[in-house]
Amino acid sequence: MDTKHCALDGWVDAIPAPGPRDTATFDLIVPTDFDAVEEDIHDTVVTCTSGDPRIVHELLNRIQPGDLLRATGTLVQPPTPGEPARLVVDALEVLDTARLPVLRDMVIDRYGDYCVIFDADRDQVPVFTAYGRGSAWRTTPTPSPPSSTSTSA
Repeated sequence: MDTKHCALDGWVDAIPAPGPRDTATFDLIVPTDFDAVEEDIHDTVVTCTSGDPRIVHELLNRIQPGDLLRATGTLVQPPTPGEPARLVVDALEVLDTARLPVLRDMVIDRYGDYCVIFDADRDQVPVFTAYGRGSAWRTTPTPSPPSSTSTSA
């Protein structure tokens, strides 16, 4: 099994989840360096896990979607080809926090350089740049009742 020690900077994709044997797991969205590649490729999602009790506590209690992290650890290639690699984190640094706290029943989504937070309790959706600057409030599209039209002949 091939391993490589590395550090990755990226945004937390979803609320970190507890894993087996006192571990925590989270997905890190690592942006593509467009200056280094010629093709149009998308951001990479790296699955990360840690068994360090301090990191697990931080992940499960303080880290939220949209936080910018530097995860340092060992990138482990899976034994079966085609499966994704996993980063076993031994150091975690918070580079920037999400601008709005994300509650457990909210959804954050990223569209290119913009982040959108959907909340079922609100009629408006805040839109931010990927760097955390507020961009605008958008009205959530709500279905309108069908209009009844009568025609007279």
